[in-house]
Amino acid sequence: MLGFMTDRRRILLALVWGALCHGAFAVGAGLMVCHLFFGLTRSWGAVPYPFAIAANLALLAQFPLLHSLLLTGKGRKILALIGPDARLATTNYALIASVQLALLFAFWSPSGVILWQATGAMFWVMCAAYAASWGYLMLAIWQGGPQLQSGMLGWFAMLRGRKPEFPDMPTGGLYRVTRQPIYLGFALTLWTMPTWTPDQLALATLWTAYCVLAPIHKERRFTAIYGDRFRAYRTRVPYWLPLPRKAPDDARPPAQ
Repeated sequence: MLGFMTDRRRILLALVWGALCHGAFAVGAGLMVCHLFFGLTRSWGAVPYPFAIAANLALLAQFPLLHSLLLTGKGRKILALIGPDARLATTNYALIASVQLALLFAFWSPSGVILWQATGAMFWVMCAAYAASWGYLMLAIWQGGPQLQSGMLGWFAMLRGRKPEFPDMPTGGLYRVTRQPIYLGFALTLWTMPTWTPDQLALATLWTAYCVLAPIHKERRFTAIYGDRFRAYRTRVPYWLPLPRKAPDDARPPAQ
């Protein structure tokens, strides 16, 4: 009877954590899609200027700083300590990231300044570009391992009573032309909306810089895990922008 109750409690907690994670993801992603589309002109923050500048900078900084910290060795240990089971570490990471996004886009204090507003045919062109950016990002997440990226890996492993099974290093699909399609897609969503404001430009500039620099740490981790396999992949596929690369000398066909 005790074993049955333990299993039932484990399953219930796994489902609760999964619901929290995916619910937070839906809220955070939904707020980001909506408020970015309007150039952060319709967020709900009400801090008066000039204090709003400091408040908005704090909101901007909290996401990349905590997001990067939790990927370190100490950060991963902290994630494993949150909640009732260490297997929830990846779920906790996705949950925290979603809450961070929700906080930023819900409580941003808009400047009220519009630098550019697309109209006519250009409005629909920018809408299409914005939708395509999100489509690209979702495809990159799917091809990179949706269970890991969404936080499902942890709670589903706990639900089944097993250890998390991490996906292999992605090399297919979008990962054939860029090693970091998720970061590239995330950056694209920051620049393709039909309304541009100082708020949006500040967010896009700082977070694009993060999207360029943050994968350096990720690639060090991949080098430690996959060794020569990742080094070979790195020589074939560009880091960020899907630009053509010259083949290494030893891969070129001999001259006739």
